Amino acid sequence: MEKVNHYKTISQLHQASNYLPPVHPLMSMVTCSDLVSCSLGESRFSSDFYMIGFKKIKSGHLLYGKTKYDHDNGSMMFAKPRQIIEFSNVQFEERSFVIFIHEDYLAGHPLHDLIRKYGFFEYEINEALHLSPSEEQIMWDLYEKIKVEYNNNPDEFSREIILSHVDSLLKYSDRFYKRQFINRSANVSGTTIKRFQSLLDHYFESGRMKKDGLPTVNHLATELNLSSRYLSDVLKVETGKTALEHIHLYLVDEAKNQLLSSDSNISEIAYQLGFENPPYFTRLFKKVVGMTPVQYKELHLN
Repeated sequence: MEKVNHYKTISQLHQASNYLPPVHPLMSMVTCSDLVSCSLGESRFSSDFYMIGFKKIKSGHLLYGKTKYDHDNGSMMFAKPRQIIEFSNVQFEERSFVIFIHEDYLAGHPLHDLIRKYGFFEYEINEALHLSPSEEQIMWDLYEKIKVEYNNNPDEFSREIILSHVDSLLKYSDRFYKRQFINRSANVSGTTIKRFQSLLDHYFESGRMKKDGLPTVNHLATELNLSSRYLSDVLKVETGKTALEHIHLYLVDEAKNQLLSSDSNISEIAYQLGFENPPYFTRLFKKVVGMTPVQYKELHLN
C-alpha cells in the first residue's frame, strides 16, 4: 500500500506543495488562479488540520480514503484532521480556494467543539456540496473577509474575527447541504470510523470517562458488534490509525481544549478525562503532542 505522508504543521504542507510559507503557523489560505494546476503535498496524505475548500475541477480526481469524491463544478470540500486525502493531477477550471486551520488554532474556542458536529467533515459523505451562483458569491464574500483579517497586522481581536467568519461559512454550508439533500432519504449508513467517533462523543458527553474511566477498545468494539481486532483492522485501513490511537487522539484533543479554556490543574483535567494516574496522562500527552500539558498551556497562553 502506498505510504501516507502525515503533516503535523501547515508549514510542512506548504513546503511539500512548493507554496510560500504561511502568514500564520496555525492557519493558511491558498487561492488557485484560473486554469492553474494546484497540488497539495504528496499524492496521499493526512494532517493535523481542517481543510475547507471551494473548487471547480477540470481534470484529475480527489479521494477521501478509498472513496472517490464527486467534484462537479461549483462545489465545496471539507476534510478534518487525520483523514487520508488523495489529490491526483487536479486541474481547476476557475478560481478556487482552500483554507487550512490547524486544530490547535481552535483550542479554547467554542468552534473547537462545534466544528466536530458538522457531518460534512466525515468522508463517507462522498458527494460534494454543489452551489448555485448566489451561494458561490456568499462563500467568496466570506473567504475575502477572512483573507482581509488574515493579512492584517494581528492583534487581540484577529483570531476571534477570523473564526467568526469561519463559523458563518460552516453554518451556510450546513444550510446549503440540507437544501441539497432535502428530498433524499436520511437513512444513510455510516462508516466504521463515524460510528466509532459517535460512541466516543457519547461516552465523553455522558460523563462516563469520569465515572467509569477510560473507554477501552474492547468496550467500543462490543458496542459496534465487532471484535476488538476487527475494529482496529478496519480503522487502520480506513484511517491509518488503530482504535487505541484514535482513543488517545480524542483524549489529547479534549485535554488541549480544557487546558486552554478552564482553570483546572493538570491532575483535575486528568481525572475528568478518566485517567486514574495523572503521570500516565502527562506521558500520553507528551507522546502525542511532543510536549507536556504544562508546556503546551504555557506556550499557547503566552
